[in-house]
Amino acid sequence: MAVNSKAMGRRIKAARKKAAMTQARLAEEVGISEVHVSNLESGTGNPSLATLVDIANVLSVSTDELLCDSVVCCKPVFQKEILETTEDCDDYEIRVLSYILKAAKMALRDNQDLKKTPERTF
Repeated sequence: MAVNSKAMGRRIKAARKKAAMTQARLAEEVGISEVHVSNLESGTGNPSLATLVDIANVLSVSTDELLCDSVVCCKPVFQKEILETTEDCDDYEIRVLSYILKAAKMALRDNQDLKKTPERTF
């Protein structure tokens, strides 16, 4: 599976904004150009492994959080995102989201056969 550069870029940007950091400051702390940061965030560039690790360290996130859209086994990252998404919900909102999540889970489990790729005969 290839790295989803656009998704990784969105996650870098979100982590940078959450850290209240500008592209210029991130670039300076990582030791890359501001243009490179911009390209990474837009999904038009890919960092080296060392740069990705430096970005994760500067932004205080894991590389899993930046790459979770390209990695199959990232359940903890998505569980964390669900918790963060619902942190500011009031009682009504969390109740409705719980119903929606349960219904979606049931629909996914009821339709497991659609998940499998059909065998093709040529």
